Amino acid sequence: MSRQGWSVTQITLALYPFGAGAAAVNVFFASLIFSWIGGPVASTVWSIGLGCVIGAPATWLLARHIRRLMDLADRGPMQS
Repeated sequence: MSRQGWSVTQITLALYPFGAGAAAVNVFFASLIFSWIGGPVASTVWSIGLGCVIGAPATWLLARHIRRLMDLADRGPMQS
């Protein structure tokens, strides 16, 4: 059976802006929590930069998961 639909790479590229944005927000909030014990608060530029770096592998993992779910859905109902 051949794969139908988007590849993992295509899904990753489509979802990357959302993954990078979510990672940037998480980096900023993590720096706020870290500031409670005396750490520095990350600037906007650092948060976005780290978000872009962290967002790439996170989005790729999500895309793999979505592709696996698509493959399971294409198989149809499970036979018992």
